[in-house]
Amino acid sequence: MTEDARFEDARGGALNLGALDLDDLQVISGLSQDAIFPITEMKWQKGARRFALLLNRFRWEDAGAARHAPERVQSVLVIDNVLGVASQGIDRSDPDVILSLLTVTFEPGEDVSGHVLLTLAGDGAIRLEVEALNVTLKDVTRPYVAPSGKAPHHDV
Repeated sequence: MTEDARFEDARGGALNLGALDLDDLQVISGLSQDAIFPITEMKWQKGARRFALLLNRFRWEDAGAARHAPERVQSVLVIDNVLGVASQGIDRSDPDVILSLLTVTFEPGEDVSGHVLLTLAGDGAIRLEVEALNVTLKDVTRPYVAPSGKAPHHDV
């Protein structure tokens, strides 16, 4: 019998962050940059007005990365108060598609409503119409060595 992974066994603590404003969302966006996920790990619970992604997130916050290999961790990104979901540049009919998250931003509307925009590598995007900004990022496994052994890199 195997034992579940525990955060106590990991290097560094688990993230559990919430964003109710643009400043908080910028932090979540930065920590989510370069997260990868299979298209099958996206779910919109229309009745609960919730959209969620199970991400394999690169641990940008890992201060000890110089002492060990770069790490990833599985995290759940949850957007609440979702009224509608639209996407472009994504082939949702292919269950083998792997997506890469670049940014999470908010486009304000009237009052506190607006759109959360998940920009993906390769010109894909997911646009969530929200009644109010409410985003959560939570680590759900212990960190593991990034399969590439390297940190993501972007040419500017």
